[in-house]
Amino acid sequence: MAFIDEFQPKQFTLTAESETFWRVTFTNPPVNVIGPDMIRELKELLTELETDPGVNVVVFDSANPDFYLAHYDLLANPAEAESLPSPTGFAAWPDVLVRLSKVPAVTVSAIRGIARGAGSEFVLATDIRFASRQKAILGQMEVGFAALAGGGAQARLSPLVGRARSFEILLSGSDFDGDLAERYGYVNRAIDDSEFEEFVGAWATRVSQWDPRVIREIKTAVNADTLPADAKFPPQSDAFWFAASTPSFQAVTKALVEHGLQQDTAVEHHLGEQIAPIAQKANAELA
Repeated sequence: MAFIDEFQPKQFTLTAESETFWRVTFTNPPVNVIGPDMIRELKELLTELETDPGVNVVVFDSANPDFYLAHYDLLANPAEAESLPSPTGFAAWPDVLVRLSKVPAVTVSAIRGIARGAGSEFVLATDIRFASRQKAILGQMEVGFAALAGGGAQARLSPLVGRARSFEILLSGSDFDGDLAERYGYVNRAIDDSEFEEFVGAWATRVSQWDPRVIREIKTAVNADTLPADAKFPPQSDAFWFAASTPSFQAVTKALVEHGLQQDTAVEHHLGEQIAPIAQKANAELA
């Protein structure tokens, strides 16, 4: 428990529910965007989880009932994150996600609120995804920026939901609620919000009590058959950052910020619906 006592993150809280069950609660108001500071703290957490044999389960949830992880911080300087150490040698965000998918502990996303873009990529990199039926929203809206998702959503979605539904999610840029996400295989299951916290806590507690050896053996065996090859991730990250440098991406970002992006506003709550007309107008003005 020394790590928990000494580690003082600001982008999330870290709580030991027991010696074998940890909880990470995102706390980056107003909408939990993923920026350099969160990436740095996640890297520190992952370094500990990669070497700590005592942690069996980690649940990732949010203190904000409306936003799980809204998306990547589009107003941050990307160089700040890219200057951080990368054990995989990949760009900052793929480094986090590839390592997250391979930690020995079971990782669980407890999704209440919105997980779009990089937020969706985060939950896709965890082992288990439980969603609040009434409050969870997932989506990959990068197409609205004329960009490929940069954290490997393409590689992780297809084995889960199939080829056609991957196209639907990635090409529409639309939002998917808990019920539809469950039906597609985007999440393991959707649970009524009134029962959500109790269910996730009970499930994680149960699994945290198993022999750590068998948990790691199961993870290793399943990962060998299901994880995408690491080589798939750098080209997708490169494609995203190339798109981010284009006038179209920058014009759409500017227009969305003017409508309240990264604030607790209607555009963030309904981005899957609103990104299309805003992006079309921004690109028309650019032309």
